[in-house]
Amino acid sequence: MRQIARGAFETGGRSFLAGRTVLQIIPRLDAGGAERTTIDIAAALAEAGARALVATEGGRLVSELQAKGGIWIPFPAATKNPLLMWLNARRLAKIIQRENVDVLHARSRAPAWVALGAAGKTKTPFVTTYHGSYSAQSSLKQLYNSVMARGDVVIANSAYTASLITGAYPFAEERMAVIHRGTDLRRFARTAVDTARVQRMRKSWDVGPEDRVILLAARLTAWKGQKILIEAARLLAERGVTDVRYILAGDDQGRSGYVRELDAAIEKANLKGLVTRVGHVTDMPAALAASAVLAVTSTEPEAFGRSAVEAQAMGTQVVVTDLGAVAETVLTPPRVTRDNRTGWTIPPNDPQALADVLEAILVMGAAGRDALAERARNHVERSFGLEKMCGQTLEIYSRLIEHSGRW
Repeated sequence: MRQIARGAFETGGRSFLAGRTVLQIIPRLDAGGAERTTIDIAAALAEAGARALVATEGGRLVSELQAKGGIWIPFPAATKNPLLMWLNARRLAKIIQRENVDVLHARSRAPAWVALGAAGKTKTPFVTTYHGSYSAQSSLKQLYNSVMARGDVVIANSAYTASLITGAYPFAEERMAVIHRGTDLRRFARTAVDTARVQRMRKSWDVGPEDRVILLAARLTAWKGQKILIEAARLLAERGVTDVRYILAGDDQGRSGYVRELDAAIEKANLKGLVTRVGHVTDMPAALAASAVLAVTSTEPEAFGRSAVEAQAMGTQVVVTDLGAVAETVLTPPRVTRDNRTGWTIPPNDPQALADVLEAILVMGAAGRDALAERARNHVERSFGLEKMCGQTLEIYSRLIEHSGRW
């Protein structure tokens, strides 16, 4: 596994990429960590004087891509039909040749197979990024997932993700780099969010001026643990903790059945008016500034955990399930001393533990909250800044171009 020194790109890679062309491919540019990273890398490439192409079907973030200097290549990248994927590989190869693409970067499995075929035809350096862990309950699924380990460089978004990759595909270890997801620390900062934005957010949630907010920001799917928070809210209400509102923010992505289950759970627990679904939130800095606590209640391991890092950057208290990459993103005892904690962890599927931690956070004094918030911000600044992620990624592009696909 290779290490990339912090600031390596600034030592010469920036000028080397000027005039070069990098093409990223992703199914759609909607909400999500992979999609946001695609935009961030495109912006960094444009700033370096490179051409930043993104082949994708479209999505709500296309306008932002273009505003930041990226170039949208409309492409049916979401298809999983084998015949269409084969045709797409030929189509993508033609785009690579026409646009003189220097590096091809895939961020999802189906388009990665397309990109692998096109890279082979055109002898183009090929990069993949694991933005999450993939289940493999059969040998066929294991083979399908393996495309993400077949890049000339394989980027893992955490050391946890890297361990999963090397466990499943040992052959990828020598071509792997760990690059943590980067957060825009200028955008995610208390000083960057004015009071009016926070007030608008709270008003859109119909939150009273005295109410404290516990936020769960994740797409509406069972493994994100919304039901865990609902049950914890019921337990807290039984204890007399009623000056709290619980906000479930996130797209349902067509999971209407799960949405009905959530609404039924809220009604059964007599929490109508206390637990509210608000849909997709575009202004996450304001949402975090409007909240006392961010709850990350995932019942399966998070490969990175972007929202927990963003919350720490904002100085918002964070409680996370102790799974996956949590040890890298949130510092808690016994990994660090109590005086060095930056957040709180709970066991998975444990509403009682969540209720206990939330109650403890809500009764913290101002001095304790402020000290923890400062430690959390410093932790994020050291490890998870956007410039660090972009510099390390662009350094990989530079090396591949300079060494004809060898890293």
